[in-house]
Amino acid sequence: MRPEILNPLFGETQSLKGVGKVLAKPLEKLRLTRVKDLLYHQPSYWVHRRRVDTLDEQDVGETIVIKVTPVDYRSGGPRSPLRVHAADGSGNYVSLTFFGRNPGWPKKLLPLGEPRVISGKLERYGDELQIVHPDQVLDPAEAEAIPLLEPVYPLADGLGNARMRQLIDQSLALAPQLPEWIEPSQLAAKDWKGWKDSILALHRSETGNASDRLAYDEVFANQLAFMLVRASNRSKRGIPVQGDGRLRQKLNLPFALTSAQMRCIAEIEGDLAQSAPMLRLLQGDVGSGKTLVAVMALLSAVEAGYQGAFLAPTEILARQHHASLQNLLAGLPVNLAILTGRDKGKVREATLMGLMDGSIDILIGTHAIFQEHVRYRNLAVAVIDEQHKFGVSQRLMLTQKAERTPHLLAMTATPIPRTLTLSQFGEMDVSRIDELPPGRQTIDTSVISDGRLGDVVDGLARHVAAGGQAYWVCPLIEESEKSDLAAAEDRAASLKARFGDQVGLVHGRMKATEKDLVMSRFQRDEIKILVATTVIEVGVDVPNASLMIIEAADRFGLAQLHQLRGRVGRGSVKSNCLLIRGENLSETARARLTLMRETNDGFRIAEEDLRLRGAGELLGTRQSGDAGFRVATPAQVNALIGAATDDARLLLDRDGGLASERGKAARVALYLFERDWGVSLLRSG
Repeated sequence: MRPEILNPLFGETQSLKGVGKVLAKPLEKLRLTRVKDLLYHQPSYWVHRRRVDTLDEQDVGETIVIKVTPVDYRSGGPRSPLRVHAADGSGNYVSLTFFGRNPGWPKKLLPLGEPRVISGKLERYGDELQIVHPDQVLDPAEAEAIPLLEPVYPLADGLGNARMRQLIDQSLALAPQLPEWIEPSQLAAKDWKGWKDSILALHRSETGNASDRLAYDEVFANQLAFMLVRASNRSKRGIPVQGDGRLRQKLNLPFALTSAQMRCIAEIEGDLAQSAPMLRLLQGDVGSGKTLVAVMALLSAVEAGYQGAFLAPTEILARQHHASLQNLLAGLPVNLAILTGRDKGKVREATLMGLMDGSIDILIGTHAIFQEHVRYRNLAVAVIDEQHKFGVSQRLMLTQKAERTPHLLAMTATPIPRTLTLSQFGEMDVSRIDELPPGRQTIDTSVISDGRLGDVVDGLARHVAAGGQAYWVCPLIEESEKSDLAAAEDRAASLKARFGDQVGLVHGRMKATEKDLVMSRFQRDEIKILVATTVIEVGVDVPNASLMIIEAADRFGLAQLHQLRGRVGRGSVKSNCLLIRGENLSETARARLTLMRETNDGFRIAEEDLRLRGAGELLGTRQSGDAGFRVATPAQVNALIGAATDDARLLLDRDGGLASERGKAARVALYLFERDWGVSLLRSG
């Protein structure tokens, strides 16, 4: 149960004075639905004001507070701004300029002949001084209400900064004095204040280290929760798995395993043999052979008389794995089945029955395979592919699908920097496949301006005429599937005008059956050009497709570009990736495209992607039930995670764990930052 001391922080923002249904909408858009969300809503910047008595050229560029008297209204027409000419006490004039179609509003604010105290940035416009849209206009009796130092917050339509400040002030009044969970010497070394003083300082002082202190709290809670998961996992009774090799020896592999694959297999086999359940992350670049390593783990379970489960994030990827494993395991006495959300009726019932009676050895599927009514007879090994699509809660849910906790192997084809491995998968041991199989070709990458789109289409025509296939990935116009879909449909239509029925289209809003039909036609070489949104980022393996065209590549992140590029280079033909860019590139976009041209190394790309974009984007959408980092920025996580991890370890190993006074305070931190997957383990603490 959440400690009572935190209850005020988890109160809804709608309980605050003045917040009704109208104001609730912009607050929800900003994800500020509880009091604690407002407390951690950090200022974007601070406005510095200076009180002056007279207008002065030397103050141009500064934000001033001054008393003036409006003397005249001027407007050049319906589309021209309204200018309110006003004079200070010495007769110096300033033009208060208002853009918009409602001249009545500024006239009401600034009636002629009545003194007002205004605040705004003083500028020069031609021969006169002006202030565009003063940020404050008050009666002189209220002048002291204008702060000289004011935090300015991220806002949304319908919610201004003054209102935001009022809501945050109300929230600060509700903030309790929380016990201290940071190790005393760490607190002293950093010269950090207590939690409440730091929250107050965050909103009332531009200087100081309050932001770092509060970010540290979040990282500390995160690392402590992971350590609790690890400790709990090691205390559980798992299933020691030692296969006899009879199935693995019969695999007819097209090439020898790399030394990196063999090393990872040995690490996994060592874990499987233990009574404590495995929690291991398998990292590898695109095409490094992770799936084969995972199959070895699943076959170990089958050899020992147990079941295995293989979880994929999308239906396309699940069916891709099912097809490739059917080929790989052909001729072996292994019963392979698939279960996705679209499987209904008798087919689904037969699969569920096969899992319960043990006749199914390995199940491949989407989220459907860990739904409540899915029961296994003796699940021993669970594999999660593209695990960054799944949150901690979902990883743990899968390990609860058997009487005894199964071994868990999570895989990712998005190489993850060390910092993120610690902060997102801290409960796991890590294996890395850091070399590619022999014969895996590098992909030549070129960058071309969108002004040469005609040349790109001509080159595509030559490629198709020579028997090749190609992907054409459409740009992310906005953060909505509708606009992505429109872009894909428009591009498909323009290409069909030239290539006819050789063009196919897949996008995220298609029904699974429609999508599978197009994909299977592409795999059979019936379609030469596949136009797509990023739905093909993972899970597509068409060896004859040796050309990847990514339109508006400057709008994609590095990790996503690398994943898309990895869809080609899977056959014997030399592959190419063409990145089409816009004309006006930001420095970040230019750096991304340059790096893509320079390297095929996913680990180097991942580190650079973290530097350029940050953790949230690199890892994909935050999963429901996982708090993520709301307070700490990627730079703060990087700077603080080492100390926070050591601090959490000290608490558990030296300072009496969760039963000590500091441990009780740490429980409060876990609840505060909603590390529920750690909190659920506290009963044994």
